[in-house]
Amino acid sequence: MTVLGLARVWALVFSAGWGWAAAQTPDVLQSGSPERGKALLLQRQDSGCVLCHQVQGLPAGGALGPSLVGLPERSTKDQARERIADARRFNPQTIMPAYFSTEGLYKVATPYKGQTILTAQGLEDILSYLFLPSKATP
Repeated sequence: MTVLGLARVWALVFSAGWGWAAAQTPDVLQSGSPERGKALLLQRQDSGCVLCHQVQGLPAGGALGPSLVGLPERSTKDQARERIADARRFNPQTIMPAYFSTEGLYKVATPYKGQTILTAQGLEDILSYLFLPSKATP
């Protein structure tokens, strides 16, 4: 990811007023890793992506949310980043979790209050996997 792309992540975060936890704003964000992204996509306890979405190259996936297979053909990486960060901005009735927002959440367990589901690095890793060329797999 380019420096401009990383700068956009932070610009989106602060301009949209998302409630980011200060501990999750690293000084330097690394380029996304498809290997780490794949691992995150498969973790049902952390990201939970495969509970609702079909994902290219992954053995299991749900059918509740839209398929993420072929995502690069219908979305830019920046558009996908915004939707994952807080899908409520596009559809207030969505059941998709707000992965980067701590605002407007309902009945958050005390240990998780003020924390985002994913880190900025985790999001970049997931996007790295989702936007791999279709024949490449980590």
